[in-house]
Parts: sequence; structure tokens; C-alpha cells
Amino acid sequence: MTSVAKTDDQEIRSAEYSQLIDALDLEVLPKKFLKSRWLDQLNWMEAASRKNQRYYYLFRLVCIVGGVIIPALVSVNAGGTPGALVKLAVVVLSLAVAVSAAIEEFLHFGERWRHYRSAAEFLKSEGWSFFQLSGPYREHQNHADAYPDFAGRVEEALRAEVNLFITKVSKEKQEGEQPPKPKKDHVA
Repeated sequence: MTSVAKTDDQEIRSAEYSQLIDALDLEVLPKKFLKSRWLDQLNWMEAASRKNQRYYYLFRLVCIVGGVIIPALVSVNAGGTPGALVKLAVVVLSLAVAVSAAIEEFLHFGERWRHYRSAAEFLKSEGWSFFQLSGPYREHQNHADAYPDFAGRVEEALRAEVNLFITKVSKEKQEGEQPPKPKKDHVA
């Protein structure tokens, strides 16, 4: 039920943004660009953020709950069939905790969630500044005048986001890996 509500909320927000874009005093082509680039990327980032948050919480909860239950089960001193079941439960829970921790460490769901959430919030903020002709767009007389700056800022942010994702978020952290040393510019 929760994911359905989130999807419905997202669709409602997307429709509202689409209506705002339609109401702007812009030519047809810039409106299409706004919908197919800015709005599409915002929707994608929000969906990616939600998905990674769910996975992060799932794997972290398995680790936390399993980490609490395992010591309690280990301390149970039962013999016979109940003792064998407790031992089996300890093994299964231990494996679940280890696998969950390994998956989270490898796929970095927490980092991805925060990365996509940050990118989505930037896109929203930039969109609202553009819609209201505020912030970096306050000097512009109308949306048509502000559009090239908005498109440039969004594209610059998306390029930086992709670069950050590739270099920081999705990079596998290898044990003992040293960060690259900055190159010194030589002045001739």
C-alpha cells in the first residue's frame, strides 16, 4: 500500500509540474525540453532515491534485528529438538545478517539513496527558482529570457551528478586503495 501511495503522490506531483510548465510563457519547444529533460530527470532521481532507501532500510534492519536476536538465541540452553532448532535459527540468522551486510557494503544503497535524494532536491529547488524567477533567475524579465540559464544550470548539475556518481558512489572501495594524488600543473 505504501509504494502505491508513493507512486500516486509522484504522479500527482509530476502532473502538477507539467501544468506549471504548460502555464509558463515559453515557446512549445522549451516546454517540451523542460518536460523531457528536467521533469523526467527529477522523476527518475526521486524514484531511484525511494528504491535505494527501501533497500538500505531492509538490509540495515536485517543486520540490526538479527544482531539483537542472535546473542539471545545463543544464550538459550536447550537440549534435544528445541536445542537443534535454536542452533539452526542461529545459523540462518547469522547468514542473513552476513549476507545483508555484504550486499549493503557492496552496492552502497545508503550512499546511493542520499546521492539521488540530494540530486532530486537540487533539481526541485532549481525548478522552483526558475518558475518563480527568483534566486539566480531574479534578474530575468520573463521565463523565455531565463530559460537558457536554467537549461545550462540543470545540464551542468546533471553532468556533475553523473561524474560524482561514477567516481564516488558506485566505485567499489578496495581495501588498501589509495586515492589518486592530484597532479601539479607545471607552468612553462
